[in-house]
Amino acid sequence: MPREEMKRPLIRGGRGDGSRQPETLSDLGTPVVGILGTGDFSRSLARRLVASGYQVVVGSRTPKRCAALFPEEAEVMSQMEAAGQADLIFVAVFPEHYSTLVDLKQALAGKTLVDVSNSVQLNRDGPANAEQLADLFPESCVVKGFNTISAWMLLMGPRDGSRQVLLCSDSSKAKALLSQLCRSMGFIPVDMGLLSASLDAENLPLYLFPSWHTPVVATLSLFLLFYIYNFVRDVLHPFVMSGKRVFHKLPIETVNVTLPSVALVILALVYLPGLLAAFLQLSRGTKYTRFPDWLDRWLIMRKQLGLCSFLCAALHAIYSLCLPMRRSARYSLLNDAFKQVKNEVENSWVDEEVWRMELYLSVGIVALGLLALLAVTSLPSVANSLNWREFSFIQSRLGYAALAMATLHTLLFGWRRAFNPANYHFYLPPTFVLVLVPCCAVLLGRLALALPCVALRLARIRRGWEKKQHIRFNLPENDGGGGCSLDDISQV
Repeated sequence: MPREEMKRPLIRGGRGDGSRQPETLSDLGTPVVGILGTGDFSRSLARRLVASGYQVVVGSRTPKRCAALFPEEAEVMSQMEAAGQADLIFVAVFPEHYSTLVDLKQALAGKTLVDVSNSVQLNRDGPANAEQLADLFPESCVVKGFNTISAWMLLMGPRDGSRQVLLCSDSSKAKALLSQLCRSMGFIPVDMGLLSASLDAENLPLYLFPSWHTPVVATLSLFLLFYIYNFVRDVLHPFVMSGKRVFHKLPIETVNVTLPSVALVILALVYLPGLLAAFLQLSRGTKYTRFPDWLDRWLIMRKQLGLCSFLCAALHAIYSLCLPMRRSARYSLLNDAFKQVKNEVENSWVDEEVWRMELYLSVGIVALGLLALLAVTSLPSVANSLNWREFSFIQSRLGYAALAMATLHTLLFGWRRAFNPANYHFYLPPTFVLVLVPCCAVLLGRLALALPCVALRLARIRRGWEKKQHIRFNLPENDGGGGCSLDDISQV
């Protein structure tokens, strides 16, 4: 027996109750878990493993300096000693330092190595870090895992973050061993396939909201477009035509006119692709033909578009509440009051304007409430508590109700202004006129699909019926059929 092994005690009495513990958990059928590296991830991983009942050995180039950073239950030793004792080893070392572990090749032979590294930037060409580690240690079983779990998540536990651990390996036995360890730590292992799939797993933490790029860009583009349009009509026009300076409108008033316009157009874009898909199916007479790629991508991003619409609508409500608080609004009220006194106006009450504003605000509140309900039910935790019929009812029926209320809100705001030539500054129509076009188009398209003849035909198509279905039956010659056939048997 080597001298280093003779120096280690055969019996550990760490619990203080006189009970005897084996030197390694391998004697109990549980592997000793090793960690190579002493960074933040290593320390959090060690604490989590110790809390889950595992014996942990940490391999370090400077054991004495790093021992105080780890829990007392974890043993900090040299890398060679840790590689010799552990059956399952986490390689918590940066990929550029893998070459420093080559001296451990013999000690790591036959062991399971878990690569937890990530790349600094997206790697689309390969090879993956896990594949490089497998090339350096061909006699070991390499598993890609825990790279999507942060040090903070390990320290706080799976309740405060994602519970899925993606696993990739060419060895099913090694994946099964690590899957068991994941479950004992409170995580959910997800088999991603062979080690060649580890490149996708390594790129996954580097994506920055990949499904949000197009919706956010579309929202910002529409906001910029409408903001410039409103600036030209409401700020630039009075300055050019009469020299009136109203640039104070830019921070709040112009933004408050722009936000509802963006919210309405984005909300119309949420339901427009569904209508296009339905009309495509009606025209083709089948559901078995693929949609164009642009329509597929549009259908996928509807959730993100809806949340962007809700954000703009919520900001519009907050801006509207702040309108009376502005100093410019107070000056306008005082000026109007002085004018009425000067002109001896006894009563400036206009029933039509009062009713219009009351209805306008009431319908807007209902529309915002429905949008809030749609946003809440899009959360995974809420959506998982609903069955498919409940979820589709809220997202479809109540979604169209929200669009209808928002459109009515815009109509009440416009009232007769669309027919007043004085509101067409630089011959440009008011913003609400432009916004009503896509909204009304979507609502009219939905009404067209709700017609019984159209709805029944669409329902049949979505249940498998095809307009151009041809089935040919060839009768055998010895049956006296003379080789005759039955063509064009539809609705079978």
